[in-house]
Amino acid sequence: MPLIDTEQQQIFKQSLKLMGNQFEITVVADDQAFADQNIEKAIVEIKRIEQLLTTFKSDSQTNQINENAGVAAVKVDAEVFYLIQRSIRISEISQGAFDITYGSLDKRFWNFDANMVSLPDKDLAKQSVSLINYKNVVLDAINQTVFLKEKGMRIGFGGIGKGYAADRAKRVLQEAGISNGIVNASGDLTTWGFQPNGKPWTVGIASPQHKLTPFSFMDISNMSIATSGNYEKFAIIDGKKYSHAIDPNTGFPVFGINSVSIICPQAELADALATPVMVMGVTIGLNLINQLSNVACIIIDDQNRLYTSKNVNINKVKN
Repeated sequence: MPLIDTEQQQIFKQSLKLMGNQFEITVVADDQAFADQNIEKAIVEIKRIEQLLTTFKSDSQTNQINENAGVAAVKVDAEVFYLIQRSIRISEISQGAFDITYGSLDKRFWNFDANMVSLPDKDLAKQSVSLINYKNVVLDAINQTVFLKEKGMRIGFGGIGKGYAADRAKRVLQEAGISNGIVNASGDLTTWGFQPNGKPWTVGIASPQHKLTPFSFMDISNMSIATSGNYEKFAIIDGKKYSHAIDPNTGFPVFGINSVSIICPQAELADALATPVMVMGVTIGLNLINQLSNVACIIIDDQNRLYTSKNVNINKVKN
């Protein structure tokens, strides 16, 4: 049990929109002023990362890479280079189910709302993902450059950026003397330390049918968790529920899984693994996770059956 002065320590929170998502930063501190001062440092760090990774600003390094696709290599900051390098490694271990070159996907095919009543033609779907191929990202470690081989290719960090930002914000807070806290990047969260009463931080695993109602909970102090689910963006077509997760190999949305939660020490890795496990399916997805050190997984399929990796212990909520 950690030694914490429970009479002095309190929980302070701040919630705001960053990187197009709702972030909530929670710290344990003695007073409001100290908490606010350091939360602001974390916010500044997240905004800095957003400027590097965003595709909505023409001067971001991500857009510079995309604008020069098929033309020239682009020199980038070390952290952008190594984030892309780590992304490609995840593409390799997931056999392409995770791919940061998804940015070229024609989103006109995938509205995932009430107006989407049929799937596109298979040939058109395949064509829409023809430029998605992580193997066509050329990294030059000596010159620290990134080159996309094909014109029209685009990279994006929607599958890993939030987790990376959460990890960076956590590090900034720890270096500032915040020993206990949570950074929640729209459901992708990382924790460190403990609550003021000395108990671990806990997280509820949302029910696929009622996302605000947890069906189980876990102690996740000093761990991170990310969840990808089909309960927010989906379409019902011919009686099947298709999530917003697209298989980059086929161009079609995947079905069969309601949600995937990944638990591991880094929010970046948890964020990056959640969607590809949905794409890979229960059997192959669990097989991948069971081969990784310090990574756990909880899957709920479209029949509400629960599957876990070998190293998971969860506590069901008692009615």
